[in-house]
Amino acid sequence: MKIVIIKIILLTVTFFGLIVGNNLSAQVVSWETKQETIVFAAGCFWGVEKHFDNFDGVISAEAGYVGGNYKNPTYDDVLKYHRLKSDSKIVNFTEGVKVVYDTRKVDATTLIKSFWELHDSTQANGQGNDIGNNYRSALFYTNERQREAALITKEEYQTLLIKAGYGMIVTEIKPLDKFYNAETYHQDYLAKNPFGYCPNHATGVKFRSEKEELAMTTPLGGKEIIVITSPNYCPYCAKFEAGVSDSYKGTLPMRTVLASSLKGFDISTKLFATPTILFIEDGSEVIGHRGYMDKKTFYKTLGAFKLGRDSQAYQVAFHEGTDAPGCKQYKIFENTPDGVFIDKLSGEVLFDTKDRFHSGTGWLSFYKTVDGAVIERVDNSYGMKRVALVSKTSGIHLGHVFERSDGRRRFCIDATVLEFVPRAEIK
Repeated sequence: MKIVIIKIILLTVTFFGLIVGNNLSAQVVSWETKQETIVFAAGCFWGVEKHFDNFDGVISAEAGYVGGNYKNPTYDDVLKYHRLKSDSKIVNFTEGVKVVYDTRKVDATTLIKSFWELHDSTQANGQGNDIGNNYRSALFYTNERQREAALITKEEYQTLLIKAGYGMIVTEIKPLDKFYNAETYHQDYLAKNPFGYCPNHATGVKFRSEKEELAMTTPLGGKEIIVITSPNYCPYCAKFEAGVSDSYKGTLPMRTVLASSLKGFDISTKLFATPTILFIEDGSEVIGHRGYMDKKTFYKTLGAFKLGRDSQAYQVAFHEGTDAPGCKQYKIFENTPDGVFIDKLSGEVLFDTKDRFHSGTGWLSFYKTVDGAVIERVDNSYGMKRVALVSKTSGIHLGHVFERSDGRRRFCIDATVLEFVPRAEIK
């Protein structure tokens, strides 16, 4: 009898031990595996599924239908209703991807940021040429953390999109109600069909890391020139660089940057085309030009920005005007220390004080120019036969050249189109 009782006790202990052990084991599994689910809709679900299937920390990505109000949709149903009017009683499903992820390896914010970058969230009812409400942009969250992350990142990304010339985000952000798995042939479609349809609808606008944040382009203060370029090869950016910016040495700073790097500027020009040239004063756009600018157009625009269209310097530079003899700028430049005179717009060195002399005419006078810096042109205006001088780089008018009685040439120059640089400051 004692033996039987002992056996019963042992069996009971073993039984409860197994139950407790299994529960502990289940708890361990629960503690070790932190899974969450979120659903993304960003156009054709084949490419979206492939994107998140290869994402570090994602356990699974399944194609399906989400966001509609009828039951058990099929691919044919979704296509059937894809052009429904907004007042229809039927709300169509959109192609979505259910993403299950391990929160120990990746967080919701990282996944959601990737979702924004993956497609054009400003396009309503479609992505690219895939038009219809079944391709609409949407995000379906399953907890409050995901909802908050979606709204915060949406606001951040909207700011970046606007700076890049895009419109407002139209993405649906809703709690997940029901997700219907798509047909088997839609699952892992691109893995089965490596050369299958997989369009890229990304805008190219990216979120910034802390390191990138430190590298942001902020206003310098005062007047400056910002050239917006492309992260990819841009033939007209290269043409502008070769024709204008490579030879520019002006005293106004010129920076070539990506639109996404701008921070703290007040810009009205849409920055969707490259190059875009912005003439900035104290962080605010004064003049904006979208697209390629040739050298002549650039320097005339720079002249209006830096000199002012009503200034004497602008009249001399672009309308072949003439300074009044003995003008204020002449008096400043007539007795400078050792150095050089540069083109007020391009920064190119034009004259050297070593070649300056006092002609008594009231205009700056030089025996020669810096080699290759100017171009001489015949000027028959006002019934006179003269030789006009223009800057080779910027094309602005500088003055005239005359033959002296001693056989030497006198370069008679308008001071208002020049700037002076002391010899010690020449780079």
